[in-house]
Amino acid sequence: MSLMGSLWTGVSGLQSSNNALNTTAHNMSNLDTEGYTRQQVAQGTRPYVTISTGRPNWQQIGLGVNYTLTRQERDYFMDLNYRRESGRSAYYDVATSTMEEVEYILGESNEGHEFSESLSNFWTAIQELSKDPTSSVNQNLFVTRAHEFTTRASAVYTSLCQYQDNLNRSIVKEVNNINKYAQEIEDLNQRIIAVEAGKEHANDLRDRRNLLLDKLAQLGNISYKEDATGYVSVRFEDVDLVKGGLVNKMELYTDPQTGFYTPYWKMLANYSYDEKGNPVVTEEDIRAAKVFDLSRTISSELNTDIGSLKGMLLARGDHRATYKEIKDYPPGSDPNDPTQKVDGWYNKNVAQSIVMNIQAEFDQLIHIVTTTINDILAEAAEKAAEDGNPNYMRDENGNPWQLFVKTIEGDDWTTSNMTVNTVLRQNPSLLSFRLSEHSEDNATVEKLKAAFEAKIYTLNPNVQTPVGFTDYYKNLVSQVANGGSVFRLIQENQTMTTDAIFYAREQVVGVSSDEELTSMIKFQNAYNASSRYINVVSEMLEHLVTALGR
Repeated sequence: MSLMGSLWTGVSGLQSSNNALNTTAHNMSNLDTEGYTRQQVAQGTRPYVTISTGRPNWQQIGLGVNYTLTRQERDYFMDLNYRRESGRSAYYDVATSTMEEVEYILGESNEGHEFSESLSNFWTAIQELSKDPTSSVNQNLFVTRAHEFTTRASAVYTSLCQYQDNLNRSIVKEVNNINKYAQEIEDLNQRIIAVEAGKEHANDLRDRRNLLLDKLAQLGNISYKEDATGYVSVRFEDVDLVKGGLVNKMELYTDPQTGFYTPYWKMLANYSYDEKGNPVVTEEDIRAAKVFDLSRTISSELNTDIGSLKGMLLARGDHRATYKEIKDYPPGSDPNDPTQKVDGWYNKNVAQSIVMNIQAEFDQLIHIVTTTINDILAEAAEKAAEDGNPNYMRDENGNPWQLFVKTIEGDDWTTSNMTVNTVLRQNPSLLSFRLSEHSEDNATVEKLKAAFEAKIYTLNPNVQTPVGFTDYYKNLVSQVANGGSVFRLIQENQTMTTDAIFYAREQVVGVSSDEELTSMIKFQNAYNASSRYINVVSEMLEHLVTALGR
């Protein structure tokens, strides 16, 4: 090779070392950039010049180094594992925070403390009533404590409903984020294809797309695949979200009764139309288009415990649960009609929702306490009538006095639809507990005491231990505390797993300042060596020209 050709060999070294230094500087400047992936220069030899092909070996002269590409340092399987485990961690974060909130409502909040106290005070009032049933003081205390009991029970149930509403609002934000991320991924796909149609590599655009995939994975179970052009197709809960230049947008159906939102796929839903031709979506229209099947068993083995959106939907549930559902009677059914019972309704539709499960169990306690006391008072009036005292425990219309009444007649007898009889609150002595001028109704008061002490109730069909009224609430709080401990343990373990994978991935994609500084010194020395080589060749040329010139 001529000396002039040797200069180009040195120039190739300068160019490649300069590119490597620029890449190293780019890495260092993005040391703290979220989602940035470490880049590395790939170098290769330039084509050789063959001088001779004779034996024993060919004679070739190298033309220097060639810049091949600047590649990202990523591990596909590490990304896959991290995104799956981060989604699972997000699910249990939601479950744990929900359990903690419910635990706070039932135990540490004013509503929880006050309700527990009101239940205890109500029991104390019945005990005092048993000592002297005809005492106006004891009768007043009995009615007052009953009113306190229903008021504070309503406060607890309302707090649970308000937390459902908070989760409902969070679901809107999650769905909006999914749509936003999906659209941005599609936009990045098009930009990456345009850039990489030439010889350039859209590394920074790919960094942004990978960051969006990380965020999307925390919201639900995703899978993705990149084709030869650089386009990434994304599936969310086994349905195409980004594919073929299209984004399958997620919409929200609003329940007309509860206001709860249900995510569904816009492209998969059926549409009805009103008289003006506007599209209308009903619950039946989205039945096959729902994003999640919340009746599926939650299991890590089945990968059904992934994503914060699913965690919120499960925690919130799809309606306000009541006592009827524990006995497998769906909302709107009559618990006195056996034909309306749906076997397994509770376990399939209520048990997996943290808030709905507590609502149903709590409402069952209130329902049992109030209806049992009403039944005892009604039985007392009927028995007195049989014994020749038709006016005992009856109002002016001849109806038995009921301590608890419905707020709205015709609706279910639930926590949110009951209060203490206003007439009895104004005149508690109407519950005289006096059969005749000299006879006290001790039998009825003893039945009230026995109802509180009878251990014949269970929290739900899956619990076998029977409890009484006073122990029911304690067991309910203990159940929540135990469930919270389990979720916290799972969350901690899952966080450790996710962090371990994250740090392992960072070893590949993350920028190490020490490593980059070492590379900078290496490429700087390579640059200096190429520069020195060019100087030597230049001096040789100068010497030859000077010598030949003489």
